[in-house]
Amino acid sequence: MAGINQAGRRRDALGVHSINHFVIGVPKLDEAERFYTAFGLDVRRNGERLQLRTFGHPHCWGTVIADGAPKHLHYVSYGIYPEDVEAFTQRIARSDLGCKPHPSSDGSGLWLKDVDNVRIQLVVAPKVMPDVKSVANVAAPCPPGKGAAPARSRVAPVRPRRLSHILRFTPDVARMVAFCRDVLGMRLSDGSADIIAFMHGAHGSDHHLVAFAKSDRPGLHHTSWDVGSLDEVGCGAEQMRAQGFADGWGVGRHVIGSNYFYYVRDPWKSWAEYSFDIDYIPAEVDWSPADHPIEDSVYVWGPPMHPEFITNFEAAAAD
Repeated sequence: MAGINQAGRRRDALGVHSINHFVIGVPKLDEAERFYTAFGLDVRRNGERLQLRTFGHPHCWGTVIADGAPKHLHYVSYGIYPEDVEAFTQRIARSDLGCKPHPSSDGSGLWLKDVDNVRIQLVVAPKVMPDVKSVANVAAPCPPGKGAAPARSRVAPVRPRRLSHILRFTPDVARMVAFCRDVLGMRLSDGSADIIAFMHGAHGSDHHLVAFAKSDRPGLHHTSWDVGSLDEVGCGAEQMRAQGFADGWGVGRHVIGSNYFYYVRDPWKSWAEYSFDIDYIPAEVDWSPADHPIEDSVYVWGPPMHPEFITNFEAAAAD
C-alpha cells in the first residue's frame, strides 16, 4: 500500500485518473438524440449539442455536436489532480506535443496532440472513475412460489450507471501505448501482439480506461457503459431492438477485462456497449500485462463476432 493516500491516489505515479469527457461530431443531431435516448442515457439538448449523462449521476460523460461532417472524434478530455498540473505542463513541453485548445471546447486545461494527431485535454476535475470494483445491483428477493423473472412488459428500462471506457482505432498500437504510458501516465493492462492494447489508470480504474485497435487510420470504435447486472446487458439488447436498433453483437463475455457485453450499432456504424462486471485494477496493484493470442482473447462465449465489428468506418476529419 506504499505510496497510496487515503483517497486512493497513488503518490508514486503521475498520471490521469479518469476519462473526464469525450466529444464527437456527427452529421445530424436528431439521429444521435434518438439513439442515445433509446440506449438509456440522460440526453440533454442545448442548441446543436447533446450532453450525454447517466441518470442519478451529476457528471457529463460526453458531448455530441452536429457539425455536418461524417462522425468523428473531436477530442478526449482526461481528469488530473490539481497538484499535478505543473508536472504535466513540463511533461507536455518536453514531449513537444502541446497545441491550441480544440475549437469546440471551452479552452480550459492543458492541451496536446497524441501520436494520431487527436487533441487531448487534461483538466483538473473530480475522479469519476471508480475507486473500487463496481458492484452488481441487488435484485429484490423472490417470494416462495413465485417466478423470479418479470413479465416482458414489466421490465424496467435499462439505464447505464456511468461511462466505463472508450476504444479507439489507431494505425500504430505500440506507438499509442508508449504515448499513453510516457505522457498520460497510464499503464498497460493487456494486449494481443500489435493488434490491440488496453490501458488503465495508475490511481485505480476499471481494467481499461481506453483501448486501441489497429486500423489504417484513427477513429472511435465504441463507447462502453457500465450497467448493474448480466440481466441488464440482455435487457439492454432487447430495449435497443424494440427501438429499431437491431444490429449488434452479443450477449457474450470477454476474455480481456472479463466483462459481459452487448454491442449495439449506432447510426454511424460504430458501437455502444452495455458492460457488466469488468475487472478492476486498484491503485496499489502492479498489474502484470499479458500478451494474449488473438484467436483466444476476444470472447469466452457468445455468438460469432459481427462481421464488421473491427471495421473502421470513420472518415478522416480535417483538423
